[in-house]
Amino acid sequence: MVESVKPDERSVMAYVSSYYHAFSGAQQAETAANRICKVLKSHAENERLMEEYEKLASDLLKWIEATHPWLENRTSDGTMAKTQQNIDKFRDYRRSQKPEKLEEKAKLETTFNSLQTRLRLSNRPAYLPSEGKLVTDIVNAWKGLENAEKGYEEWLLSELQRLARLDHLAKKFRHKCDLHELWSSDITKALKDNNFSQCRLDEVRALKKQNEAFESEMAAHQDRVEDISALAKELNNLGYHDIKSINDRCQKICGHWDLLRDMEAQRKTALEETERVLEKIDQLHLEFIRKALPFNNWLDSTQDDLLDLFIVHSTDEIQSLIGAHETFKRSLNNTEKSFGEIVSLCDEVKRLSQQKNLKNCIANPYTTVSEQALRNKWEAVKQLVPERDARLQSELERQQNHEQLRQQFALKANMVGQWIEKHLDSEVSIPRQKGSLEDQLNKLRSIEKEIAAFKPNIEELDRYNQAAQEAMIFDNPHTPYTMETLRVGWEQLLTSIVRSINETENQILTRDSKGISGQQLEDYRKSFFHFDKAGKRRLDANEFRACLISVGYKIMDNKQGEADFQRIMLIVDPNNLSYVTFDAFLDFMTRENADVETSEQLLYWFKILANDRPFITADILHREMPQEYAQSCIQRMQRYHGPGAPPGALDYNTFSTSLYGESDL
Repeated sequence: MVESVKPDERSVMAYVSSYYHAFSGAQQAETAANRICKVLKSHAENERLMEEYEKLASDLLKWIEATHPWLENRTSDGTMAKTQQNIDKFRDYRRSQKPEKLEEKAKLETTFNSLQTRLRLSNRPAYLPSEGKLVTDIVNAWKGLENAEKGYEEWLLSELQRLARLDHLAKKFRHKCDLHELWSSDITKALKDNNFSQCRLDEVRALKKQNEAFESEMAAHQDRVEDISALAKELNNLGYHDIKSINDRCQKICGHWDLLRDMEAQRKTALEETERVLEKIDQLHLEFIRKALPFNNWLDSTQDDLLDLFIVHSTDEIQSLIGAHETFKRSLNNTEKSFGEIVSLCDEVKRLSQQKNLKNCIANPYTTVSEQALRNKWEAVKQLVPERDARLQSELERQQNHEQLRQQFALKANMVGQWIEKHLDSEVSIPRQKGSLEDQLNKLRSIEKEIAAFKPNIEELDRYNQAAQEAMIFDNPHTPYTMETLRVGWEQLLTSIVRSINETENQILTRDSKGISGQQLEDYRKSFFHFDKAGKRRLDANEFRACLISVGYKIMDNKQGEADFQRIMLIVDPNNLSYVTFDAFLDFMTRENADVETSEQLLYWFKILANDRPFITADILHREMPQEYAQSCIQRMQRYHGPGAPPGALDYNTFSTSLYGESDL
């Protein structure tokens, strides 16, 4: 044609047409290859996120399943040491293990939300995790763990209180048993002496009065034996760990008490038989016994009271005990006068005995209570008074320290509680404020930084709480907050701020991917949050229907309208959670205007590369696409076995449709 002077018109058109088809085919092949690479890259990233979600979910559920039985365990060996070990182990779980797993849970939710957003943007079906690994399954398992955790801590504290009370009761039981056994050993020795043949009349009368004294003393000690039995019964009811030794000792004391009563009855019978021949009595000894026995019983009771163990939980209780003790000390002057009268009787007996040289009359035959015994008990009582003063003052200082710990915890707890409530309100209100998504994201990240900076206050408060628990402080009237409620609020704030940041980032990604203007996004947000009356950042079915109507959707009030609405719900709520998030609402409102990819488009691009043939070869893929994506296609495509296919031909039709079908992960 170049050598012709005037080329033929048809020849010119034929050459031009050939050039056009040649260049047009090359451009289409390049475009098709680029599209395929984009799709494969997106698909590979989605598969990576799915695998990451599955691993995180499996690890977290495995940890929850391993931890939950431990928190459900309510068995105790009944010792304070083991219970304290359980408390220390629980504190380590709270401070070390749980915060790490809480971060993993937040990362898992963030990964799931990002994956679903990417799948929606690439027009792929929503990702459905493996059975038992749904977000709701993990949330339910976490709630179960937290419920068990709360119940476990309450049980530990109540068990610690119970064991402290059991320890106090056991000490009190042993103390009363020691006093009773000391008393009964002396009484037993006296009751065993039943030989009255060598006794004079006054001696027999004395022995009779002595026996009456035994009866009085035993009547007085009856209450103590009943107290011992009552303490043993209470320890049985409360499940004391060493209850066998308690029961054995109680049975021994009760059996010996019955023996004492029998011995006393036998002695009384013998004295009555001898009394007929014996008549004389020493009036001074009778006067002594009349005054000494009540005084002796008072001394025994006073010693019991001064040695009595006490447990108080406030400064008011210890002040009450101190006041009662001060009243007792003021009454000692009158008691000392009574003691002087008793001693004067003994002195008079000694004077008369020395005067008349009556060697057998010095000892009082009517009672085992001697002047020296009374002196010893009286000196013991006077010695116990300052000792109890010291114990009461020590307990007062301890309760004052407890009050300082309560006030210290309350001051910090009130500050932390108000801070958490304030930031929870701020985090919830940000999505409802005017401004761009970037401004909201910056505000949320600013709050996240404030939360991270505030964490030392939570740790400091936890140390205060630990100090209070170690001091056996279980109430605090100075604050409405407890460590448990503050932990729940803190964990809720951590989870909420991470979720809000993730949702805002997804909204930015949706806006940029679908070309939504700032005004359109603001209108969608106003409509959505107008119907979010509960402030949960999600709408139920009725609220979502009203929101659609408000933005111009016409949903008829008939069966057809209900069917249309249910179709829309399947789009925005593919996991059937019965609520619609703002991300799903935004995706639905903008998906028709976005440049989305479909299996038909992918099939069209492969068809261009294959020159309209139903198969494609590895050489074409290596030539038209980057090597990593070409190799990925070759590995995933099935062999094509149709007519006219060369060896190694690949089926791009099945590959394109399966890429947009159900995920096999």
